[in-house]
Amino acid sequence: MAHVTEQNLTDVVLERWQEIPDPRLRQIMQSAIKHLHAFVREVEPTGAEWFKTIDWLTRTGKMCTEKRQEFILASDVLGVSTLVDAINHRVPTGATPTTVEGPFHVADAPERGNGENMTEGAPGEPLFITGTVRGLDGKPLAGAVLDVWQTDGEGLYEAQRDVTGPWMRGVYRTGPDGKYVIQTVAPIGYTIPMDGTVGELMNRTKISHMRPAHVHFEVKARGYNGVVTHLFRNGDPYIETDVVYGVKKELIVDFERKPAGRAPTGESVATPFNVVRYDFVLLEAQAEKLRGAA
Repeated sequence: MAHVTEQNLTDVVLERWQEIPDPRLRQIMQSAIKHLHAFVREVEPTGAEWFKTIDWLTRTGKMCTEKRQEFILASDVLGVSTLVDAINHRVPTGATPTTVEGPFHVADAPERGNGENMTEGAPGEPLFITGTVRGLDGKPLAGAVLDVWQTDGEGLYEAQRDVTGPWMRGVYRTGPDGKYVIQTVAPIGYTIPMDGTVGELMNRTKISHMRPAHVHFEVKARGYNGVVTHLFRNGDPYIETDVVYGVKKELIVDFERKPAGRAPTGESVATPFNVVRYDFVLLEAQAEKLRGAA
């Protein structure tokens, strides 16, 4: 065994970490070691700085719960989540692009009827989102599932509210014609949680910690690749500086403000409301396999 020095340590560690039977894990660990050692050699952290880094990572892990994932938030604000998502979801022009899931998705949202209100008394101006789920060839997809979640009109998710039941989320299904209608309230731009370890870091920068107003979707249909994505409000002041780098031009939509009157559900609304029209376009699963093999 070589006696390690500052100069040869990386090579010694890489040689040791060749002893991994799984080729993919071996590739990942070799690359991680190279980049981590290069990072340390570049910044030359003091012992105190490195201990502080370990402490930050430890406290980040301790903050993670079923409803809050501080490590996902850290990945988001560093742009890593968006990069991983982009690499894994390269789609042709015309298909709905994906973006980051974010740390606030809660599984097992309640089933909602088409056009049913998912706000249950939440603050905010009424919003109706309507459109079609279809394939890239234009075929409407009956029975497609739309898992929807968002902040309320005060910029808060379920995990940030003292509520016992589901808050601002629901599962909708398209009709035989592929159409859907969602009744909710208009979200607003909001700050990411700043009371944790990510907030500590952000407070030492001049980077905006705001996200533009958006609604989250996970859209699935049998035989098609699902998408996890957002719809962003056009004109929001934080569109250009989204703290998690999630905005894509194809996902920016107009919130058409309407006077009190007949809504897309057919009901009469006594106050002004907003309407968003958007068609989700999914890529057929077999088409994706063929494209990837080309």
